[in-house]
Amino acid sequence: MKAFPVARSETRLLVPALIFIALVVAAVASLGTPLITSVATSFHVSLGSAQWTLTVALLSGAVATPVLGRLGAGPHRRAAILATLAVVVAGSALTVLPLPFAWLLAGRAAQGVGLGLTALMMGVARDHLPEERGAAVISLISVVSIIGAGVGYPLAALLAELGGVRAAYGLGLAVTAAALLTAWRSIPEAPEGRSARVDVAGAVVLAAALLLVLFLAGERSLWSGHLAVAAGLAVVAVVLLRVWAVIELRATTPLVDVRAMRHPAVAGANLATFVGGIGMYLLLTLITRYAQTPHGAGYGFGLTTFVAGLVLVPFSGLGFVAGKLTPRVRTRIADPVLLAGSAVVVGGGFALFAAARSNLAELLVAMGVLGFGVGGFSAAMPGVILAVTPKSETSSAMSVNYVVRSVGYSLGSALGGLILAAGTGPGHLFPDDGAYTTAALAGIAAMAITTLTSLALARRRPPVA
Repeated sequence: MKAFPVARSETRLLVPALIFIALVVAAVASLGTPLITSVATSFHVSLGSAQWTLTVALLSGAVATPVLGRLGAGPHRRAAILATLAVVVAGSALTVLPLPFAWLLAGRAAQGVGLGLTALMMGVARDHLPEERGAAVISLISVVSIIGAGVGYPLAALLAELGGVRAAYGLGLAVTAAALLTAWRSIPEAPEGRSARVDVAGAVVLAAALLLVLFLAGERSLWSGHLAVAAGLAVVAVVLLRVWAVIELRATTPLVDVRAMRHPAVAGANLATFVGGIGMYLLLTLITRYAQTPHGAGYGFGLTTFVAGLVLVPFSGLGFVAGKLTPRVRTRIADPVLLAGSAVVVGGGFALFAAARSNLAELLVAMGVLGFGVGGFSAAMPGVILAVTPKSETSSAMSVNYVVRSVGYSLGSALGGLILAAGTGPGHLFPDDGAYTTAALAGIAAMAITTLTSLALARRRPPVA
């Protein structure tokens, strides 16, 4: 199928607009990470409560993503994009205004909804750009949706140190307003002849299941202190997911085409995303936490929040480089093989961290290797899924992949916390240094599974749709 062209003047704006919007929503959603301590201090709440400024954004993003993906497949995609960005801007305003903590959480939830726009940006690129150009832009959108966290982290931390938590969230308000204006000027209407009704029942059941899954991933204390409750909620989540699948199979206009998700290429890609996401976020968590651990623990570097944020610069920089290189390499190497190679690179980052972390330079190298691997993996993933996906279903198919990725990231963060908690001795505030090695070995195992899954995909490479 050919792309639906836009005017030449609009074409010049379209590609940077798509990349800018994807970068903004990712960076704004990640603003909660470096500000948790500042929020706890400013609002006089516990660190556990402040953690919800990050968790609630991830939750709302996971719930909104499949719904927006379905809306993106219909005729009102432009309106859905503008309305979603308006919600994000309104949420950003709530985080800046001098309101109680509950309003801050509401604002962060609204900001998180923007995470669902990444798949829609891919749908626009596939519809309105020539095939080769569109594939390259889709890969880059996938990459910037990852490295956006590395861009937002140090900037937010610096603003928090200089002007407090409201100043840091003010950055979010400024860039989201710019993203809304950019979308209003640059995003074209969807091609004619499409229809997409949202399966409300399916959306509600999926939202409930995802809320439980991500809640359980984020609440590590629930597993350690109330194992029976946690296990019961996990069973409920599994049952809800099964009910959702039945609803989707019977629906005339399903939220997600479950039958298409069963395609070996799509199912394998989502499995690789899930397991790979666990490993990738695990290493990101380990390195940043290790860098901020004070010298008194016997290891670590005692970095401030801002300086620790700068440790993410190699992650973002090399991730972007990998994203730019991948479209060129794809002409010679199949996407599943690129996934496998990228997973091996991330595994190498784990090995480096496990073997050498006695100085900051070694951490920077490990972070750079991680970024390069994540960038390559993120850039190659859309090609595997979209090779067997109709153009009209681009947003919906990729939205599912991003939900899977979000769950994987959440579980990776939780896994890191559980391993480090298990390695913390009685009466000690910080885990033993060996606990980080144990966590790194678990990450190597996750990336080995990801590599094998990707190689299995390569052996049954599908024809291009």
